[in-house]
Amino acid sequence: MDGYENNEDQGKNEDQGKNGREIIFSKVIRAGKRTYFLDVKATRKNDYYLTITESKKRFKRNGKRFFEKHKVFLYKEDFDKFTESLEEVINFIKTENPQQQVTEDEVPGEKTTQDETSPEVKEYTSNVDFEDLDETKE
Repeated sequence: MDGYENNEDQGKNEDQGKNGREIIFSKVIRAGKRTYFLDVKATRKNDYYLTITESKKRFKRNGKRFFEKHKVFLYKEDFDKFTESLEEVINFIKTENPQQQVTEDEVPGEKTTQDETSPEVKEYTSNVDFEDLDETKE
């Protein structure tokens, strides 16, 4: 278990993650059925890094809920490459396929619950600003 246990805030523990490292700064992004946590933590040598956690509420067969989590660790030396590549990929998607909107139910690897022929498309936009990451380099 990591510090994001089953509580009302998507299992988020205010101060610590799995390894007991203190969360120095945190940003929560609620996106439909998913919640993303952007957490800044410090190594033993006090070097900051970013953990990106995707949390989805799921239910066991007995009806008890739990949070399925996926984590990515991103270190300062990779910030520039990561943000440059992420921006490139996002721009590609926006310019090459601007009319097509992906709904929550169309995420690869998940079951589709929306009728495939349904004209209803949910729009999703995120207001994540990765320029904030550059501030940690000071």
